[in-house]
Amino acid sequence: QLVESGGGLVQAGGSLTLSCTGSGGTFSTYDMGWFRQAPGKEREFVAAISRGGANTYYRVSVKGRFIISRDHAKNMVYLHMNSLKPEDTAVYYCNAGASSSFLQSGFGSWSWGQGTQVTVSS
Repeated sequence: QLVESGGGLVQAGGSLTLSCTGSGGTFSTYDMGWFRQAPGKEREFVAAISRGGANTYYRVSVKGRFIISRDHAKNMVYLHMNSLKPEDTAVYYCNAGASSSFLQSGFGSWSWGQGTQVTVSS
């Protein structure tokens, strides 16, 4: 089960760090990704990190502002979000995948969690 946390209300230009953990399973054998879904829109890929952590991937609109990281010892994945914009407002989810390309296609191998709400005010 995936559990996301760390969301909240922040002003434009602010920062938030999201966390993701998994109960009943380990992330160490998976690439991990973050996704988001804004009201009335489909869920979209945001960022991914390879299982070793050496490679990261971002959607164009967040590149240079968001950083994905992972901690194998804690079985955690993080999304550090800086210079937030109102268009970043969404529910954010994490998930695991056999490859980052799979995640970049918008898919996840685990059941989706509840997500964490991020609201950026202008």
